[in-house]
Amino acid sequence: MGVKLEDKKNKIAQKLRNNSTDTEKYLWKYLRGRQLEGFKFRRQHPIGKYIVDFINLERKIIIEVDGGQHLENKKDELRDKWFEEQGYEVLRFWNNEVLTNIEGVLESIRKKLYSPSP
Repeated sequence: MGVKLEDKKNKIAQKLRNNSTDTEKYLWKYLRGRQLEGFKFRRQHPIGKYIVDFINLERKIIIEVDGGQHLENKKDELRDKWFEEQGYEVLRFWNNEVLTNIEGVLESIRKKLYSPSP
């Protein structure tokens, strides 16, 4: 028998965690260990057939950090639509936004954490 799909996704997620981008590492400094308003975040977490950059499972909020390759990306639109159909909200931030305006990014995340669930 082959490796289960779930095991494969978990191994991919672990590899992604071990090879995070500089921007992901920077944002993670502010999200890990319940540092943001006491909310728990996970990074490189599998959901369905996807792996998300960051997620708060309690509030069902996904945070994606994107580089220029994601500009007007149809796959991202389909992916976000699928997440929304599953009851998740997706926040997307550009790399340069995270690196140059971390307080603004964190404030956007805070607002979403405290807004009523969809």
